[in-house]
Amino acid sequence: MKIAIPVAEYRGLESPVYGHFGSAAAFALVDAETLAVAPLANRDQGHIHGACSPINALAGAKPDAVIVNGIGAGALLGLHSAGIKVYRFAGGTVAEAVRQLQAGALPEMDENAVCVGHADGHTCH
Repeated sequence: MKIAIPVAEYRGLESPVYGHFGSAAAFALVDAETLAVAPLANRDQGHIHGACSPINALAGAKPDAVIVNGIGAGALLGLHSAGIKVYRFAGGTVAEAVRQLQAGALPEMDENAVCVGHADGHTCH
């Protein structure tokens, strides 16, 4: 299984998971079987709020899953439309996120758990 995880700064498996999918500087692409990890720049980081193109952000990479702390409704819908599952991870490193997914401990995201704003009113459930 290939997993994409947003990170603020790429440090391999020790990269801290970034708080929001669309504004992350990069993604860690992880092979869950081998734990091989590679960096991927966010190709849609400068998008207008509410107009994230998750497939562009992932530079066309087609992971089986994405692990996030926060994500907007449009990005979630775009990933789901591409057949990519999205899981919520409250915080920690890429390695911890992968371990929790493998253990079945991460909930799958739905539209009731998306971020609903930015700046002063930013809230992610």
